[in-house]
Amino acid sequence: MHGLLDAAEAQAPNAPAVQDAHGAWTYRELAAHSRAFARWLRDRGVRRGDRLVLQLPTNRALVAMFQGALRCGVVFVPLNPAMKAFHLRQVIGNAEPALVIGDAASAGNLAEVTDRPVERMDTLWPEVERLREQGAGFTDPEVTPDDVATLIYTSGSTAAPKAVICPHAQVVFATRALTRALGYREDDVVLCRFPMSWDYGLYKVLMTCAVRCQVVLAERESDLQILRRMREVGATVVPLVPSLATMIITLAERTQTEQAPVRMFTNTGAALPGATIDKLREHFPGARVVRQYGQTEAKRITVMPPEEDGERPGSSGLPLPGTRVLILDDEGNRVPAGEVGEIVAVGPHVMPGYWRNDENTAKAFRTDPVTGERRLHTGDYGRLDDDGYLYFEGRRDDMFKRKGFRMSTVEIEAAAMDVPGVRAAAALPPSDTHDLALFVEADLSPGAVRKELARRLEPAKVPSICRVLTEFPLTQHGKNARQELALLLEGSAS
Repeated sequence: MHGLLDAAEAQAPNAPAVQDAHGAWTYRELAAHSRAFARWLRDRGVRRGDRLVLQLPTNRALVAMFQGALRCGVVFVPLNPAMKAFHLRQVIGNAEPALVIGDAASAGNLAEVTDRPVERMDTLWPEVERLREQGAGFTDPEVTPDDVATLIYTSGSTAAPKAVICPHAQVVFATRALTRALGYREDDVVLCRFPMSWDYGLYKVLMTCAVRCQVVLAERESDLQILRRMREVGATVVPLVPSLATMIITLAERTQTEQAPVRMFTNTGAALPGATIDKLREHFPGARVVRQYGQTEAKRITVMPPEEDGERPGSSGLPLPGTRVLILDDEGNRVPAGEVGEIVAVGPHVMPGYWRNDENTAKAFRTDPVTGERRLHTGDYGRLDDDGYLYFEGRRDDMFKRKGFRMSTVEIEAAAMDVPGVRAAAALPPSDTHDLALFVEADLSPGAVRKELARRLEPAKVPSICRVLTEFPLTQHGKNARQELALLLEGSAS
């Protein structure tokens, strides 16, 4: 993976590489800092295969530390700065790091949950700068494509920590396939709002490196300033989740100022409603809104070709170059085009499994009985059309039967988002304690929302429970926090 940076430094040493709120580095400067950090790690006795846990904000220094860890074969384990002690203890116990790094805000909490050495950023970074000024550096020639590069802890529904093992080879393949599918360009400025603890943020660092363009890290930027920041840096590519898209639209509607020259929005995490896509196009004329589907376990699985962003409504596109998507029934047999089954990914981007979690690895990562290839069983359901485009129908937990009809929370949420005035929506399937429920962020009454849904859905699909919130609870990655919504529902019932 660090070869991407070395190639960028060789071919475009003075091109802007990474920018944060406090400054910017060229590819030459980024590479120099990464080599200095690699030497710092080696001087601390951290060796190839050791895990390095970091709980830091996403900025230029973290990018250099990421690249430096890759250089010496150290496994980079980034944690979200918002992660609390309960999960920190679990994750650190699972990763068993040789070293932990925090800043003034996180180092104290980290020291309380581990007996491993904890270094503070304000102490170590001056040492890294000194090594850089001296020209010190290090790259371990023994690092191989099959070495583990990073562990990404996912925010799944299981209680136990679950880290996706990401080797150099799979990550480099996914990086190159994605930049090709999305058409990243050397003159792009990619504004990334997401932390490197989430693969959506981490891969932006690698994808921009692969094409020698610039990434602008805006994780710590105020929501209210994000549109101004996009204009300041001249953002041409902006990765989105629905909550960020809604924020950008709200800000754009309040200002008459000329917008940033965005040519492409990319979407993951959850599908953007059609109304949201239309408003993005209205405020950013000419911008493509590219739909995607993926899981950290294979990074990205399908991408809608940018030039086809207005075609095939509801589709999340074609498989990445060099990969395949299968749709299988419960017995593992392929189903015909148009029929719904489990989405299974095959290709060089499929990761080896979960770190020290054999049970979950065996469930998700299986061997094709005929070809011997590793396949990722996503647990999601979808269908392929006659041309091989994927249509996501819902996750296993999203599918349910009610009043004799099979349905998905995805279609109910899409109908809710089509209601004017609804800014966010999340449906909860029926359970032993409650019927089908819908949460919305809106200025409408629950009765008005249900009335509008009755115009869009069959009677069996209209939720009997509707709760209106002034603000939606979100996960650390900007997705709907369904567990918190379920607790709200239980609390209101009791």
